[in-house]
Amino acid sequence: MEIKTVAVVGMGTMGSQIGIVCARGGFATCLHDQTPERVAQGLRSIEAFGAGQIKKGKADQETMQAALGRISTHTDLAGAVAQADLVIEAVYEEIEVKKRLFKELDRLCGPQAILASNTSTLWISEIAAATGRPDRCIGAHFLIPAALTPLVEVVRGLDTSEATHQTMVDFLGQCGKETVTVADSPGFVINRLYLPMVNEAFCALETGLATAQEIDRSCTRGLGLPLGPLAAADAFGLDILLACMNTFYRELGDKYRPASLLVKLVKAGHLGRKTGRGVYDYGG
Repeated sequence: MEIKTVAVVGMGTMGSQIGIVCARGGFATCLHDQTPERVAQGLRSIEAFGAGQIKKGKADQETMQAALGRISTHTDLAGAVAQADLVIEAVYEEIEVKKRLFKELDRLCGPQAILASNTSTLWISEIAAATGRPDRCIGAHFLIPAALTPLVEVVRGLDTSEATHQTMVDFLGQCGKETVTVADSPGFVINRLYLPMVNEAFCALETGLATAQEIDRSCTRGLGLPLGPLAAADAFGLDILLACMNTFYRELGDKYRPASLLVKLVKAGHLGRKTGRGVYDYGG
């Protein structure tokens, strides 16, 4: 199957970045969110990214404008996905939310459309079971920031067909992404390794092992990470991290128990950059 038109559902941090990836790959890309305000916020982040890439000399204005010209937006889900050959879901990391959305997408999309989830920890097979097309459901786990990181994890559910898998790999290749194909299991490979380390950084902070700055500097200067684990958690959202760790804890056992400091911060509404305060204060 050839992919010509892509729809991305969810215009938060990940969805907007995935939209950039698809548009820069040459695909007509329709981005959907539920309200005009969320759509406007997503478009602002896309435009800011484009301007930043041009300023840094990473992209020329003509190429970036051409990519932006391939992006359209919609607040009506049916209108957004009606012509899509591929739909990529990038909504909140909660299994029932994703299952309800996939059930609706199954009803609204053409019979040949592939439905992909950007879930970072949930079972693709369980999400696919909400549809009548589990053979055309697949995981496409983009990493933050999706427009810059070179790798995408492609996750085969129990019923994902070889044709669906190959179409997804080919599509991502056209978008300039390397892929690794992994089995359907909570966290797949990258997050199974990375998120427990981030969680452990919260444990180290809570016990006074070092300050947040020193923990992050140990990882950037000592381990060569581009961003320290606590700063990274603030960037992608402490609520997202907690949701992922809760999935690990439920599915894989006690060694993945969320750090109590992480739980406290989320309960206090300190979710990171998006709320102005997380591990660090961004109030300014």
